[in-house]
Amino acid sequence: VGSFFARLALALRIPISWAIKPTVYAQFCGGETIEESEDKIEMLHKNGVKTILDYSAEGVTTEAELDSTCDEILSAVNAAGNDPRHAFSVFKPSGLSLHELLAKPIAEFSPEEEDQWSRVLGRIDSICNSTSKSKGRVLIDAEESWIQDNIDIVAEDMMKKYNSQSAVVFTTVQLYRHDRLEYLQKLGERAKAEGFKVGVKLVRGAYMEKERARAEKMGYPSPIQPDKASSDRDYNLAINHCLDNLDVFEIFAGTHNADSTLMLCSEMEKRGLKNDDPRITFSQLLGMSDQITFNLAAHGYNIAKYVPYGPIREAMPYLIRRAKENTSVAGQTTRELRLIRKEMQRRLAK
Repeated sequence: VGSFFARLALALRIPISWAIKPTVYAQFCGGETIEESEDKIEMLHKNGVKTILDYSAEGVTTEAELDSTCDEILSAVNAAGNDPRHAFSVFKPSGLSLHELLAKPIAEFSPEEEDQWSRVLGRIDSICNSTSKSKGRVLIDAEESWIQDNIDIVAEDMMKKYNSQSAVVFTTVQLYRHDRLEYLQKLGERAKAEGFKVGVKLVRGAYMEKERARAEKMGYPSPIQPDKASSDRDYNLAINHCLDNLDVFEIFAGTHNADSTLMLCSEMEKRGLKNDDPRITFSQLLGMSDQITFNLAAHGYNIAKYVPYGPIREAMPYLIRRAKENTSVAGQTTRELRLIRKEMQRRLAK
């Protein structure tokens, strides 16, 4: 109900900042600007947690807006490159390209669309190049399956260009899709053959209901796993595949799942990897699963929080998704705490 009224207010341009900013916005976002996010950044730093500044504006529709979003992401890249409290930068390709362009096969572009795509590639390359020059790392977020093919093409090109020595550019693989484990394996084979590193952010995924509804409406097989157990299985298999091939992969484990977190800790220990191995980073979203984040930080793992920022109105779609997701995750909290304490006590006793 709350998300319905939030969407309605957004559509009708009803001012709701007074209600949103001190509540759900303060829970999940750093501030409206990088400067306004400083208190959250410093709080995380004092607790051994790094920041990933995430400009959360969505739904841009003009070339000028796309350029403006790119400029803001470059500002975040520059802030991260000059500040050791930051771990990565990040961007959503849909913030740098018209949606219909991402959804259309590149081979079918008209001359005008080819020009637009060239500008998209220029924006993305400028972000990756700036990240490389500042010796930082940047995450390319995954999106809906019907625009992901073009995103994969660009992400792979950027990794081949910038990841010759170590992973500067990270792609994202959503394991709630039944085809992504195979994709990850083939990507690793390509990287090994062509001589580049794969930075990979492993997540379960954020668009399950949307994906299933579209597949049903348009009459094609759903790309989503049949059940949660299948997503969990492939997520853990993906983690292990990357650990088995650390000569090619660097891992960014984006998860609020206690079992997967503990599994990765355990597998690192089995392989004799240090808690702070620079090839492995854990991450959660600001405002979610703090019990995982701060326990990992206390035991010396590389841990970072996504810290979204941006104008409240532009961040509303993100906030609505987070509020829904937080409700589904909340039930894990007591069990997560018990499991993590047990594992950490075991490690401290050794």
